[in-house]
Amino acid sequence: MSSIIIVYASMTGNTEEMAELIAEGVRSAGIEPVLKSVLDASASELEQYAGIILGAYTWGDGDLPDEMLDFYEEMDDIRLAGRKAAVFGSADSSYPVYGGAVDTLLDKLKELGAEVELEGFKVELSPSLGEKEQCRQLGSKLAASLS
Repeated sequence: MSSIIIVYASMTGNTEEMAELIAEGVRSAGIEPVLKSVLDASASELEQYAGIILGAYTWGDGDLPDEMLDFYEEMDDIRLAGRKAAVFGSADSSYPVYGGAVDTLLDKLKELGAEVELEGFKVELSPSLGEKEQCRQLGSKLAASLS
C-alpha cells in the first residue's frame, strides 16, 4: 500500500484543521496517512513516503513560520525524486504577499525532485465549508495519484 505523510505548522489551529481534513480525504481513498506537526517531524522522514503533503501558515510578509525553518533547512539534505507532493496553508490577504509560505514550500519540493500534483492550496485564515471539502479533495486526489 502506498504511504502518505502530512506535515504541518499551525499557530491558531487553522492549518491543523486543514491537515486533518486532508487526512480524511486520504483515508477516503483507502490510505492511512501519517499526520505530524512539524515540531514532531524530521525532513529526512519525507524520503520514506510515496506521497508528501506539507502545510504552513504564512507569517508576516510572506514568510515561513519560525517553527518550520529548521525543517525547511533540513530539506536541503534530502532528495524526493519520484514522490508525489502537494502544499496547503492558511494566509491573510492583509499582508503584501498572500500565502508566501505555501509558494516557498512548493518551490523547495520541486527543487528536490518531487512531482507537485496540485497547485498550492491557500485559504483566507480559516477554511469555509466549501474549502473544507476542497481540503478533503486535495487528500483524495494526491492519494489517487499514487495508484
